[in-house]
Amino acid sequence: MIKNYIKIGWRNLQRNKAYAAISVTGLALGIACGILIFTLISYHLSFDNFHHSADRIYRFYTEWHDDGVGQSQGTPQPLGKAFRSEFAIGEKTARIISFHNNLITITKGNELKKFNEEDGVAFTEPDYFNILNFPLVKGDKKTALVHPGEAIITQKVAYKYFGNDNPMGRVIRLDNKVSFTVTGILKDFPNNTDRKQQVYVSYGNMDEYTDKRREQNWGGVFSGCEAFTLLKPGVTLARANEALGLMVKKHYTGRDLKVWRFKLQPLNDIHFNPQLGGYADQKYLWALFFIGLFLIVTACVNFINLATAQALNRSKEIGIRKVLGSLRHQLFWQFIAETAIITIVATVFAVLISIITLPAINNLFQSQIAFNWPQLSVFILVITIIVVFLSGSYPGLVLARFQPILALKSKLSQKHIGGFSLRRILVVTQFSISQVLIIGTIIIVSQLHYSQSADLGFDKDNIVLLPVPQNDKVKLNTMRNRINDVRGVEKISYCYTAPASQSNNTTGVNFDNRAEDEHWGINVKPADENYLSTFGMKLVAGRNFFRADTTREFLVNETFAKKLNLKPRDVVGKMLKINGKSTTGTIVGVVKDFYNYSFHTEISPICIMPDYRSYSTCAVRIKSAYTKASLSSLERIWNETYPQELYSYQFLDDSIAKFYELDSILLRLIEAFAGIAIVIGCLGLYGLVSFMAVRKTKEIGVRKVLGADIIHVLWLFGKEFTRLLIIAFLIAAPLAWWAMTHYLQDFKYRITIGPGIFIISILSTFIIAGITVGYRSIMAALANPVKSLRSE
Repeated sequence: MIKNYIKIGWRNLQRNKAYAAISVTGLALGIACGILIFTLISYHLSFDNFHHSADRIYRFYTEWHDDGVGQSQGTPQPLGKAFRSEFAIGEKTARIISFHNNLITITKGNELKKFNEEDGVAFTEPDYFNILNFPLVKGDKKTALVHPGEAIITQKVAYKYFGNDNPMGRVIRLDNKVSFTVTGILKDFPNNTDRKQQVYVSYGNMDEYTDKRREQNWGGVFSGCEAFTLLKPGVTLARANEALGLMVKKHYTGRDLKVWRFKLQPLNDIHFNPQLGGYADQKYLWALFFIGLFLIVTACVNFINLATAQALNRSKEIGIRKVLGSLRHQLFWQFIAETAIITIVATVFAVLISIITLPAINNLFQSQIAFNWPQLSVFILVITIIVVFLSGSYPGLVLARFQPILALKSKLSQKHIGGFSLRRILVVTQFSISQVLIIGTIIIVSQLHYSQSADLGFDKDNIVLLPVPQNDKVKLNTMRNRINDVRGVEKISYCYTAPASQSNNTTGVNFDNRAEDEHWGINVKPADENYLSTFGMKLVAGRNFFRADTTREFLVNETFAKKLNLKPRDVVGKMLKINGKSTTGTIVGVVKDFYNYSFHTEISPICIMPDYRSYSTCAVRIKSAYTKASLSSLERIWNETYPQELYSYQFLDDSIAKFYELDSILLRLIEAFAGIAIVIGCLGLYGLVSFMAVRKTKEIGVRKVLGADIIHVLWLFGKEFTRLLIIAFLIAAPLAWWAMTHYLQDFKYRITIGPGIFIISILSTFIIAGITVGYRSIMAALANPVKSLRSE
């Protein structure tokens, strides 16, 4: 019987190739999106879930309760050590301090190899690898990193540095400061971990590397300074956080007791908490889940629309089968068999589409997502079964309940094959979601354009950023003079970072010798006297500071004055103390506000001051006509100045674009899903117009015999779909406004959602729908009325 169902089903599909092709296309697109979204969500949910006792692993983080609530995944350097020694609730506790874009040099005979580690190097306490499950393939885990001067590296890095040679016992040098001997090789990390460093060195060399003593510094927080703990079995998170509260009382005094808080973050929250440096936000995963669910459901809806539109064409076939003795359940399962054939073929295409598309998704996310075939096979099987019965049940029941006499006499009407209202509702639903996605795409594009084209308060074009690896005054002055002589160079400035940067240093501030520090921090930007002219920044009060090597004068921004409830001119001439009052100077000027972060965050109070020891960037403004020649000269001069270092450069506008990397990824995803939703919606619209064309065949014939022209016939279809699209828009517009208003809340500086966005959305939808409906409507309008009325 099953073989017979399949054979007949296959013959029916061969007779209706267009119907089969459209059904397969819609289902394949929907299922492919489901597979890719399932893979993406599964990948992110699997992050760091492979560690032993993962439910007992936590990361410390810092909160400040002062002028609002601030958070950082970083902690004061002594926190982990103090927790380990003062409380017995942690089975193991370890600190790790990571840096990025480090230079690694390796000497082999007379050959010097240089490598840039973008993911950085981490100074690590030994118990870190007893808390997290990263096994060694060479070396002894019990003694790794116990002594100063030791390093362990991953297999991938070992091959990069040493090829097929044995890396054990080899020496690597970090930033031309500290040398380490390789004593262990880590198994390459899985892709689903947030721990990206590939080089780990002894924590005991930390002070030597930074040339600073921070083991007793409870007042500074560096985001790269983290601490992890493995709590003992039975210890609750509440109990551990209570212990951290006691640490605040022990190590802080005065107002700091109210400001500082330390808490524990569960390991499984790290990947999903953007406030603490997490990559993903679970609300976006939920959004992807519902988009995937919608696309699968609408693909099924399209199938139902097309199948019921085809029902009248099969009425005589069903009538004959019933006269010959077929039962309802046999006819139902016959249609389920046809649906299963279509679904299986669609699933095969969906898997192929997914395999072809996954590399593009990996390129988009800069990831290495792979299909987990055992898990994915179960998902594909379940989704195939669901789609078969979700798509096939309603049309199967409609066909099975045909009255044979009416079917054979071609007397079936709309009420016999399922209400037209249901299909209207389904099409409205499809295009409502499509328009929500279209509106979302337009708003994200507009916000990103605003972020990249708005006045930032400084110039970002044609500025090259070069690293400054050594703060040697003689080298800095020599390189400045040589670069100034390069043809095409307009300005040059040494600074800590550009005006807008992902790397920022915030510290406490004391203004005008007040008895108490301000209840907010200030963003410190060490820079030379050419900083303003190089970046095109404007003064609103006072003057620029004079050339100096150390801090005697400050520039501040307008936000600094606003925080003090003063006018810019009123802060000029006043004393400013930062860094725990260790750095003191006079405010000599106020700079017009500029964006020092992305548009996601507010402009901070900022001070700019000379301090050559803190310069890590050389900013060079060049004329666009001389870009290629200037870059070549800059590289030559830099390499001659720092022959032991590895040259690199970056344009400032590229650096700023990275602020919105995740938004760009979100935009491309929504564009793709909006496109697919539109395609699936158009297939559904085609199904509905096909149904209407069949239902109105004789009506159209009568109208044409009575003199109606093609325009009047087309309006029969047009008015129906115009009404449906307007209803869909009225549903979609408030939903899209609500969703995108919440999205824009993440931007402190954002666009307003105006009527133009909604007008563009409805017009684009009408154009797309018009093209879809037009073809089938014209075919119906041009049909010969004699053939349409022949059966009367």
